[in-house]
Amino acid sequence: MKIEIWSDIMCPFCYIGKNNFEQALEKLPFKNEIEVEWKSFQLDSSLDTAKTQNTIEYFKEKKGFPEAQAAQMIGQVAQMGKGAGIDFNFEKALIINTFTAHKLLHLAKKYGKSDEMEESLFKAHFIDGKNVGDIDELVSLAENSGINKDEARQALTSDQFDYEINQDIQEARNNGISSVPFFVLNGKYAVSGAQPAEVFADALQQTYKETVSPFKDLSQNGGASCDTDGCSI
Repeated sequence: MKIEIWSDIMCPFCYIGKNNFEQALEKLPFKNEIEVEWKSFQLDSSLDTAKTQNTIEYFKEKKGFPEAQAAQMIGQVAQMGKGAGIDFNFEKALIINTFTAHKLLHLAKKYGKSDEMEESLFKAHFIDGKNVGDIDELVSLAENSGINKDEARQALTSDQFDYEINQDIQEARNNGISSVPFFVLNGKYAVSGAQPAEVFADALQQTYKETVSPFKDLSQNGGASCDTDGCSI
């Protein structure tokens, strides 16, 4: 069963949603049959690729929120994070354009390391206060995941994955996805937002039952049919 997840590194709810989703998945008997594909999304593509802001500055300047309101919102998100096992460090988080970081995610996908890299980028941004737009920082994350540093630097400083990133963003637009996280379950159902683990568990079980499990025979008695050995009435 395939799960596609649209996400952005600068989105705290994407980090919360990831943790809740993984908590739900861990308890399901068919967890090893799940394939997760992370899709790129940018909440603010207008951000500078070289200049960072702190979270309060960003909400004040880009969103027009008073400082007190921005601080209150950040506090509420931090509390939600604790419920998902995340200790957000918004005081250190550096807001910057995430397009380059998405290149690293697509490189990681090539080596089957998408989940690991998604976690590394969230941790770097929200907990360690790293600049996820900085090439050297991203190369270091790649090395820590076992990806060759020269290959990582080449991917991050070229347009190698630009098409894939833009395709993900366009696919989201075509499907009416305007906010993240957004989970598409086996192409049949969707779950939007940082839902509790039990919501993810219910949605995954329903999707598995309807799209993966063997068909349930709703007939009361076996009717006339044919198989490879012949026909019976």
